[in-house]
Amino acid sequence: MESLVAAIREQEEVARFLAWPGDFDLDRGDHVEEVHLASGAALEGFAGDGAGGTYLFCGEGGEERPILYADSEGGAALIAIGLHEMVPLLLVVPWWRDCQAFTGEEGARCRRSGLSPVGQVPVSVWDPVPLRRSRSLAGWTKG
Repeated sequence: MESLVAAIREQEEVARFLAWPGDFDLDRGDHVEEVHLASGAALEGFAGDGAGGTYLFCGEGGEERPILYADSEGGAALIAIGLHEMVPLLLVVPWWRDCQAFTGEEGARCRRSGLSPVGQVPVSVWDPVPLRRSRSLAGWTKG
């Protein structure tokens, strides 16, 4: 099976969409300061974002390992079990970082009202790239 990292690098449309609006860059795998797990398990940075956050594989193995997102402010969260779960998250919900502060009720209210979780901006205005997203997803699934 081909590496998903390699597939992203090879599929320019997907890589561009992940870079914006997903803010995911495979060339930014080094975190600004040391990050470690209390268990002592290995962490391997493989991508980052423009704000200094880093995506790290946890433990030993390949792209099926759990993925930790560590921000530049010292926060961290497990966001996916493997790259195959994380890439669709970035393609479908590129603003996922902004949802962390919402309660379940607040998120549901945004969805019902047609507002994005990024302030009070209608989804149709905030998200100018639905066709590009559809094409990126189609390219990803065909790859």
